[in-house]
Amino acid sequence: MEERQAELLPVPYFHVVFTLPSAIGSIAYQNKHVIYELLFKAAAETMLTIAADKKHLGARIGITAVLHTWGSAMTHHPHVHMIIPGGGLSCDGKQWIAAKPNFFLPVLVLSKLFRRLMLEKLVASHKGGKLAFYGEHATLADPKAFAKLLQDLKTTRWFVYCKRPFAGPKAVLAYLSRYTHRVAICNSRLIGADEKGVTFRVKDYRIDGPDRYKTMTLAPAEFIRRFMLHVLPKGFHRIRHYGLLARGAAKAQTLAQVRELIAAATPQQPLTPKQQDTNNPVSSADKPIHPCPCCGGRMVIIEAFEAGTVPRYCRTAPTIVDTS
Repeated sequence: MEERQAELLPVPYFHVVFTLPSAIGSIAYQNKHVIYELLFKAAAETMLTIAADKKHLGARIGITAVLHTWGSAMTHHPHVHMIIPGGGLSCDGKQWIAAKPNFFLPVLVLSKLFRRLMLEKLVASHKGGKLAFYGEHATLADPKAFAKLLQDLKTTRWFVYCKRPFAGPKAVLAYLSRYTHRVAICNSRLIGADEKGVTFRVKDYRIDGPDRYKTMTLAPAEFIRRFMLHVLPKGFHRIRHYGLLARGAAKAQTLAQVRELIAAATPQQPLTPKQQDTNNPVSSADKPIHPCPCCGGRMVIIEAFEAGTVPRYCRTAPTIVDTS
């Protein structure tokens, strides 16, 4: 975390997620090292290529990517989370090009390129004999059957999400500290366990609101099986850095240059009346007077209520919030 803190830039950070279709995710379990590696490469190449395109951002960006392989119910669901500074270095290296405040890159363009790159890499891996198939997937060892699978995937939408910016660089560090080294389920989601089963909280992403939080009970053997689905191959790195953040001798020098360019391109702005509101005082973007104890971001007062009473604003809010 100290290393990551030294690399944070004073700009908004975007959160981008690349997800594999279930058809590929199902064979990824039998080829973890190969397909997880392809997922990293295709996702990073997609972001770097589209960001460098002058029709979009026209800059060289930095990426921190983290592999997750689980859904809320601990099913096999390979996807990559990316934390990306909102801007990049111009082609000549003399200018910082900032992204729009609430828009980074078009997700449909990212999705199409990600799909093409991933399919091309899968074809090359199959031809090179790098993929193995067992059980119900044994027929995919035949090139024609594998080509048919990929042909069907060419016409389906591949999901790429670009979420709103984090609330400042400190929130980015808080996110990384919580999620980069976590396992398929955290202790806070466990409700109970006995010889009959393990009960834990899950989140149904198909439902909005408090009803999306439910409980699930699995037999001990099934709980262990699902947990073991997410054990990575020995030596596999689930956290990687690309572009401006790629490891190398020039990384520190590049980041120092970027900070100078950002400072030169960011004029000092006086506080707006909204920022001077007495309910939500802010001394600076990075030093809120009411910091969140978890992420360090600015806390906004939405209601004041007496002890023992129920706040009107949060009457229907869920009691458990977990993003795993």
